[in-house]
Amino acid sequence: MNLVTLGRSPLQVTPICLGTMTFGEQVGEDLAHRILDHAVERGINFIDTAEMYAVPPRRETYGATEAIIGNWLAARPGLREKLVIATKVAGPSRGMDWIRNGSADLSADDIVRACEASLRRLHTDVIDLYQIHWPVRHVPMFGALYFDPARDKASSSVEVQLEALQRLVQAGKVRAIGLSNETPWGVSEFVKVAERAGLPRVATVQNPYCLINRVVDNGLDEVLWRDQVSLLAYSPLGFGLLTGKYDALGLYDPDKPGRLALFDSMKKQRWGRAESLDASRRYNALARAHGLTPTQLALAFCYRRWSVASTIIGVTSVAQLDEDLDAWSVQLDEAVLAEIDAIRWTFRDPGQ
Repeated sequence: MNLVTLGRSPLQVTPICLGTMTFGEQVGEDLAHRILDHAVERGINFIDTAEMYAVPPRRETYGATEAIIGNWLAARPGLREKLVIATKVAGPSRGMDWIRNGSADLSADDIVRACEASLRRLHTDVIDLYQIHWPVRHVPMFGALYFDPARDKASSSVEVQLEALQRLVQAGKVRAIGLSNETPWGVSEFVKVAERAGLPRVATVQNPYCLINRVVDNGLDEVLWRDQVSLLAYSPLGFGLLTGKYDALGLYDPDKPGRLALFDSMKKQRWGRAESLDASRRYNALARAHGLTPTQLALAFCYRRWSVASTIIGVTSVAQLDEDLDAWSVQLDEAVLAEIDAIRWTFRDPGQ
């Protein structure tokens, strides 16, 4: 895999990134370290985490994933310099009162303090890519469909957030900055304010992108192209729906339990919708009809999409990691891509 440059930053990463939100919940520390070791052995240099992880978020596991990665790095002298480590500051509380006491805002001091705490947990002096996990503004995300002006009560402006991130960059604690779960307007506004005020420019946005959620293709893709911001695609397998493991028995298969089976809270989200499962079954059947596994089809689609800089894969075993990495060699021809689009015309984006 050739390295890709993130936005206008100096960061160069592999086009596959290891996501780690299962570490500390579904994946214990020893297994997490084996997965991290194997990812590096397979050539991956890009690791993504967040202060909020593990997922599903709980008071007891807040910061656990960063700590697991930090312990791994501390036990492997010299490795840190070969990696690009990304993490995120949580946005305003979404019912998680253990993060900044449930604050409905994200102040400049909040951002700085959160970054310093992440640095300690990660046992590192610098975070390569520091991202705002979700907007301070109230926007449709995590399954919500509509923007509601009546709920737009953000007090920390884009400029205030960028000024806080500038403090971290100038202090040498952060190399580049990014966004996550952002809208086309949000990405464009962060770029515009940065250029006008001479503040750090966002290099990336990390949003969901997969066969059952291609909202990125409805306008954000043009913003990314014109403003030179790189997309980090998360949930490329739609929380496991696009692996085929839920096709036969719905969201609970006792022989193949996944996040949607294990955690009731996740069944109520976008990936747990009946429409998401129906659409996934169609894509999975398409894969099998062309001699592919559902995982190969879904990941090959993301891996080769022009708008995707790096695809974030999350795994709970070394075997899953190998399966996902091996899918890099799969190429989808124009006929398969046309069939993918034909299914989308029917189902659109149920995982939105």
